[in-house]
This record gives sequence, C-alpha cells and structure tokens, in this order.
Amino acid sequence: MKRRFFIVLFLITVIRVTGAEKETQVTVPQPVYPLPTDRQLAWHEMEQYAFIHFTTNTFTGKEWGFGDEKEDVFNPSKLDVNQWIKVVKAAGLKAIVLTCKHHDGFCLWPSQYTDHSVKNSKWMGGKGNIVKLVADACHQSGLKFGVYLSPWDRNRKDYGSPSYVEYYRNQLRELFTLYGPVFEMWFDGANGGDGYYGGAREKRKIDASKYYDWPTTLNLVRKMEPNIVFFSDAGPDVRWVGNESGYAGETNWGNITSDSIYAGKSGIESLLNRGDEDGKSYIPAEVDVSIRPGWFYHAEEDNKVKSPEKLFEIYLSSVGRGSNLILNIPPDRRGLLHENDVKSLMGWRKIIDQAFKTNLALHAQVSSDTHRGNSTLYAGSNVSDGNKDTYWATADNITQGELIISLNGEKMINYITLQEYIKLGQRVKEFTISVWAGNSWKEISKGTTIGYKRIVKVDPIKTDRVKISILNAKASPLISTIEIY
Repeated sequence: MKRRFFIVLFLITVIRVTGAEKETQVTVPQPVYPLPTDRQLAWHEMEQYAFIHFTTNTFTGKEWGFGDEKEDVFNPSKLDVNQWIKVVKAAGLKAIVLTCKHHDGFCLWPSQYTDHSVKNSKWMGGKGNIVKLVADACHQSGLKFGVYLSPWDRNRKDYGSPSYVEYYRNQLRELFTLYGPVFEMWFDGANGGDGYYGGAREKRKIDASKYYDWPTTLNLVRKMEPNIVFFSDAGPDVRWVGNESGYAGETNWGNITSDSIYAGKSGIESLLNRGDEDGKSYIPAEVDVSIRPGWFYHAEEDNKVKSPEKLFEIYLSSVGRGSNLILNIPPDRRGLLHENDVKSLMGWRKIIDQAFKTNLALHAQVSSDTHRGNSTLYAGSNVSDGNKDTYWATADNITQGELIISLNGEKMINYITLQEYIKLGQRVKEFTISVWAGNSWKEISKGTTIGYKRIVKVDPIKTDRVKISILNAKASPLISTIEIY
C-alpha cells in the first residue's frame, strides 16, 4: 500500500510540475507604448484631492489680484488649517494643493526674496506662515501636499526679464527645501498681461514657450523631489483637461503628443479633453473645478455652492473617465472652509459611499470566450479577485473578447467599474455592457476608452449576469478589474 501511495504521489507531483512549466511558457503581453511611469501610476491611484485658493483676493473680492494689493489686507480672523484637513479627509480627498503664490504675487510664506508676503501682513503680526502650517498638517495627517506657484507675477517689477526667472526658481528652492515632500507641482497657463509690476502699471507680453526655460526649471525641481508629478497644459506628467467645468472626454486617452503644446496656447482644449490614441507620451488628464463659481471665496457665492448631486456628477465624469479630480475648496475670510461648502462635501461623500458600498462582482464566477494560452495567469477570474495586479488577457492576435460575470442571484445594478492594466499601456477602443434579461442579452451601455478607470452609470436594472464585450483594442485587451454595484 505504501509503495502504491508513493507512486500516486509521484504522478500527482509530475502533473503539477508539468502544468506549472506549461503556464510559464505563456508569454507576457508585449507593452503598448507609451507607458505610464511609476509616479504617474501612484498619481492615478490617488484619484481625487483638494485645491486651496487663498490669498489677498479672498479679502478684496477679486479673482485675479492686480499685484498692487497692500499686504495688510491679508488678515484671516480664525484661521484653522486643522479644520481644512478634517473636512478634506472626511470628503475622501487624498491631498491638498495650496496656492502658495497666485498671479498677484503675494506669498503665503515669508519668502526671503520679496516683501510682498505674509511677513508684512497684520496676520499674526507678520510671524505667520500658511505654507508651513498646511504642509505640516498634511504630513502629520497622512494627506499629501502639493504646491501651486504662479509663473506670472503682476507685482514684480522685473517680470518679463531674465532676473524674474531666477527669482521664480529661488522661490521654488525655498518651497521644496523647506516644506517637502511635495507630490505635485501645479503650473498655471496664465502668463503675461496687465499688471502693477512695481508701479509700472502696464501690459507685458512674454513668449510662454521660451521665457521660463521650463526644461531647466523642471529639472531643478526634479532634483529636489524625484517623485513629483508636474501639471501644466501639456505636462510633462499630467495635462490639463481643457476646461474648468469638471469633465473629461467620453473618449479619454492618457496619450498625447506634447511637442507643440505649451501653457497659454489657444485652440487645444478639445485635444486636451480627449487625448490622442496615437500620442507619443503618456500624460493623463487632471480635472480642475471649483465647488463655487469662483476660485477664491466670495460671500455673495455662499448660496451658489455646488450641490452634493452635482459633485457626484463631476466625480463620474472625471474619476469615472480615467482622470484625477482636483476640487477647489476656498477658505473664507475667517480662514475656515465655509459651512455651506462643508455641508455639500459631506453630502457628496455620503452619495459616493452609498453608490459604491457593495461590489457584487467581488469573487464572483467569471467566464470568458478566450484567454491567453488557456493559462490561469490570464483567466477571466482575475477581474473579480480584488487584485489590481492580475488581469484577463487575450492572445496577441485577438483584440476582441467577452467576459461574463455571474452574480449570486438576481441583483439590482446601477454602476459598472472597469479598469485596464495600464502598466502595459492603454488599449481598449470600444466596449459594450449587456445584461441577461428575458432569456437573452440586452445591451445597456457602450463606450470607447477605459484606461485607468471607467465608471459606467446605467439605468437601474435587475439581472443575474453581466457581460462585458471588448469590441476593439490597439492590441490584446488587458482588463484588471470589473466591479458591479
């Protein structure tokens, strides 16, 4: 009996080893370029964070300060950055990007390179430092910290000359050496125009594509903060989405060719919104939008705060289309996030939590009409295993395929989330979603790109099976996650 047992055990072992060897012979899908960097992948996973616009404009009622505002006008009466942190975290946002200096040139930290800063304001007798307070609070609370430093400066006498570029770089050195780590650097597209300019009160024009010598400036920052992502019209890491209304394109490629795109160039909004299937670089879109009509606090807008429902719509059209959302929440003259903004944010968070409370597809049975090499490494079950690093894939020459998710009985569904394994490149060009209804498949939605994430909202419908059909892709489709709510 012992001999027979050992023979059987030997045969089982041989079969298992042979099976393992067979699976290792299935080749990994070839990359489809361009590919995201590690820092871009980490940025994608953040999904949404807060923008904080706060400067002299908060107290003058302006959106763009002219640059001649007196430092004393900046004087928040009850500033509490911990309140900001508490609200931002409760809203599910992962970071804060602070306007350390807007176009008016007023600095929220006591910069040694200018007198136009908090050090000459009434607030805290000139001893305060907003940047330090926010950076420290973010780092202590687990939020990431980002900086906005406007390249345009309507206060500086030397704006437009080479000396201003060195001034700008000196301030970047201050911010990154004193208040890091910094996850994102935000560069605005506004450059040149009317300004105070040290008393000149004139209009100045610069060539935004050349004046700042961006390669040198970005290299300076990258040396101080290797993992930072740069946002501007054309990246180089993250691009503008082409509008400030809160939506990315229904078709949204992370790819774009940035050679001829630079801050301030007109006529590129549509391209930035949809990306370019054949773009040479991977530069995904960031959706910037304010919770109020303006970017800075204005008391007359207290009753014009976006509703929780509107914020959820923005979430679906930004994060739900493969972009990140940066939502502006401007502090009021007290230095607090206003009660109306807070109420809307908490209502928005409640809607998100309720909508995506239970993933009906988690560990559900999944079948596919084809998968790569008939290997479990690329089987349909990988889309429901809760592991973002496993994925379903087809053979190299197959750019179509179907996945059927079987639910545990009939369920009411309203949202389907799809994610590609973008580490090997964005691929899907067209897909449909169908449900089993009345003994046949009923198509309930169709779309184009998926990318990092696609959230599809459908009319509520009961079903026990959902089919995802990839109709066209640049190469073998790689789907890492399907979630059903």
